[in-house]
Order: sequence, then structure tokens, then C-alpha cells
Amino acid sequence: MSIIPKLATSLNRRDEIPNQELAKDIVRHADKAAVAELAENLGNKNKAIGYDCIKTLYEIGYEKPSLISNHFQTFLSLLDNKENRLQWGAMTALNGIVLEKPTEIFASLGKIINAADKGSVITRDQCVNILIKLSSIEKYANKTLPLLLEQMMICPTNQLPMYAENAAHIINDLNKEKFIKTLSARLDDIEKESKKRRVVKVFKKLNKKSDSTK
Repeated sequence: MSIIPKLATSLNRRDEIPNQELAKDIVRHADKAAVAELAENLGNKNKAIGYDCIKTLYEIGYEKPSLISNHFQTFLSLLDNKENRLQWGAMTALNGIVLEKPTEIFASLGKIINAADKGSVITRDQCVNILIKLSSIEKYANKTLPLLLEQMMICPTNQLPMYAENAAHIINDLNKEKFIKTLSARLDDIEKESKKRRVVKVFKKLNKKSDSTK
């Protein structure tokens, strides 16, 4: 039985609750056939159906990434899509499966970062999250951390505090100096004092963490 009638658009709903509920049901039953149908309908002639499908897929990825990880190539191909909703939705799905497909995603970083540089704020947010997750894996960290720092140098200042906070847990004594130096170089660019304080708080947290390990 098709799951398309259960999507928000099919139900004439403008909210995302039907898609979220469908995702939970698919996770509950580990329904790979439903996941495949969602992936097949990403290019549905009805764009709203495609949007609902990508939403449902990345919601599934939040709960059980292994259910959508085999559709890695489909998500990657959507990074070239002209439909912004599909592009950033695909990047969100990729972020959800980093730890399931680290080798494949690491090999595709050129395309992922290119999409982030050209895409929306959400696309960049998810790319940064991907880089953070890869940098938590020792064999990739030496190459992905510099890419993460590059993103921090060019990202909108509004996003910088969030990126700094999200990345703090992967910072250690070996990379702390470069991390703090990168963020410090942009402190004066941050207009809102509240956002600047959030970055400074990350500095203090890292220094405190470093002191506690000595």
C-alpha cells in the first residue's frame, strides 16, 4: 500500500505533523519499502509531494539513520537541484547519515562544500554539522577540521556562535589554538554583544576543559 496518501500535501495539510508522524511510523516498523517509495517520489511532478518526501526522509534519519543511508547517492545528487527545499533537505539527510556512511561522505566533501557555499543558510548549517561529525572521527580530523575552520571564516556572523558551540566538543589541546585563533579573528565582525558573548563563553569553556586535564 502506497504511503504517498499519508503525506501532508495529500491530506491537504499545510503543517508538517503528518510527515513527522509518518516518519515515526516508518521507523517503528523499519519499513524499507516505504523509505524507497519516498526516495522515488523526490522527483514527483507535484513539487509539494517531493518536499514532503524529503522532509519525511530526514525526519527518519534523525531517529534511525540506517534506514535511509542506502539512499546516500540520491541525497548527494539533490545537492545540484534548483529547488532550494530539496537541496537543503538533502543536505540535512546527509548530515543524518554521516556516522553510517563516513567514507562515502568524506569522499564527497568537494560537492557538499560547493553546495554549501552556493546554497542557503540551512544548507551551510548542515554542511558544518557534517564537518563537525567527520572531525570527531580520528582518521578524518586532520583534513576535515581545516575545512570546518574555513567555513567559520566565511560564514555569516549570525551563525558563528552556533557553529562554535556545536564544534566545541571535538576541540582538544592539539587543535584548540587554531580553533580559538579562527574565532578570535571574527569577533570584531559580530555586531550583537549577546552573540559575541556566546563565542567568548566557548573560549572559556575550552580553556577550563584544558586546565582540568593537566
